[in-house]
Amino acid sequence: MRQSPASVLEIGIGNGMLSSYLKGRGYAVTTLDIREELSPDIVASVLEMPLEDGAFDVVACFEVLEHLEYDCFGQALREIGRVCARKAVVSLPDQRGAVRALLKLPFVKEKRLMIPYPRLHLPALEAYHKWEISRKGYPLRRIVSDMESAGFTLERTYRVFKNPVHKFFILRKA
Repeated sequence: MRQSPASVLEIGIGNGMLSSYLKGRGYAVTTLDIREELSPDIVASVLEMPLEDGAFDVVACFEVLEHLEYDCFGQALREIGRVCARKAVVSLPDQRGAVRALLKLPFVKEKRLMIPYPRLHLPALEAYHKWEISRKGYPLRRIVSDMESAGFTLERTYRVFKNPVHKFFILRKA
């Protein structure tokens, strides 16, 4: 993180990779998850966090919000905005596939090209994901509009070249 936040909240700790990575680099990280068996620092829902307003410089919420009904998306974003002082980084699944091309030539900077395309919905994921970007009814413009309505300004959005399944959003408190 380029801006060296003094404090980071990770919502939804999963396998603990992010918090381990950040702690190993000297960042103060607090973890929050609804699942007690994952041993987070705080057991709570993203919809109602027992934290003070602006308690963390940065809030990271990866692969969490799509597991909630979309009706709760705005509430979760407002709660993330309430506890973050500066920025939030959120990842959400993007239903679109991507054709990727990598060009490596001697003496030329590496070029990466990623072209999204519509992909068929995989019903097996329905049990896990209540919604996804680009699924019918959930266009990207709706997601971004709801982020802005929750009090954020979108600074940047991107998909990682090596794993374009998720779209990342860098959000600044408005």
